[in-house]
Amino acid sequence: MISEVVQVKVFGDLACFTRPEFSTERVSYEVMTPSAARGILEAIFWKPEIKWCVREIQVLSPVRRVGIVRNEVSDSQRPGQRYVADRGREDGGKRMQRHTLFLRDVSYIIKAQITTDQPNIVKYLDQFRRRVRKGQCFRQPSLGMRECVAYFEPPDGSEMPLEDLSTDLGLMFGGYDYDQCPPEPRFFRARLHGGVLHIPREVAA
Repeated sequence: MISEVVQVKVFGDLACFTRPEFSTERVSYEVMTPSAARGILEAIFWKPEIKWCVREIQVLSPVRRVGIVRNEVSDSQRPGQRYVADRGREDGGKRMQRHTLFLRDVSYIIKAQITTDQPNIVKYLDQFRRRVRKGQCFRQPSLGMRECVAYFEPPDGSEMPLEDLSTDLGLMFGGYDYDQCPPEPRFFRARLHGGVLHIPREVAA
């Protein structure tokens, strides 16, 4: 079964939805990715028997960017390793400065549907809407990176996408195909048209 479309307004001070073609320096897309939207929805409401299918993302705020240089660790952390504040890691891990190009003062509307094999799908919609109204979540949602805190609320009906925002975004990560073993990443040709990113059905789930 598949539900009717539900909406949630998401906003925050900073966001970073990293383009995959940049390796060390992070550069954000102009819009939230479907995988980031799905992560926000699951942070608000999740059950093992449901799946979120993102259908559309609307951009409400003008695209503004800000560059921030951050201290990061150049090699991967292994289980059991500890950090030492003034010497990096105990195994000699290196720290380095990397530049991230964030989006700032962002605001979006996510439109999505719930799919489930359970008969009473309406109760899940009611639970989701109630949690959005009360600001409840299982964990703090984020806008692409954990330090980019996402706030959410029900749309009031006055929000409109930016009609003059249309651009080709190139390939965008849509999620993993878990029918394959190992799971295969799914990409699609993304385009903003009138401030709206439409998600193809084959990558929406």
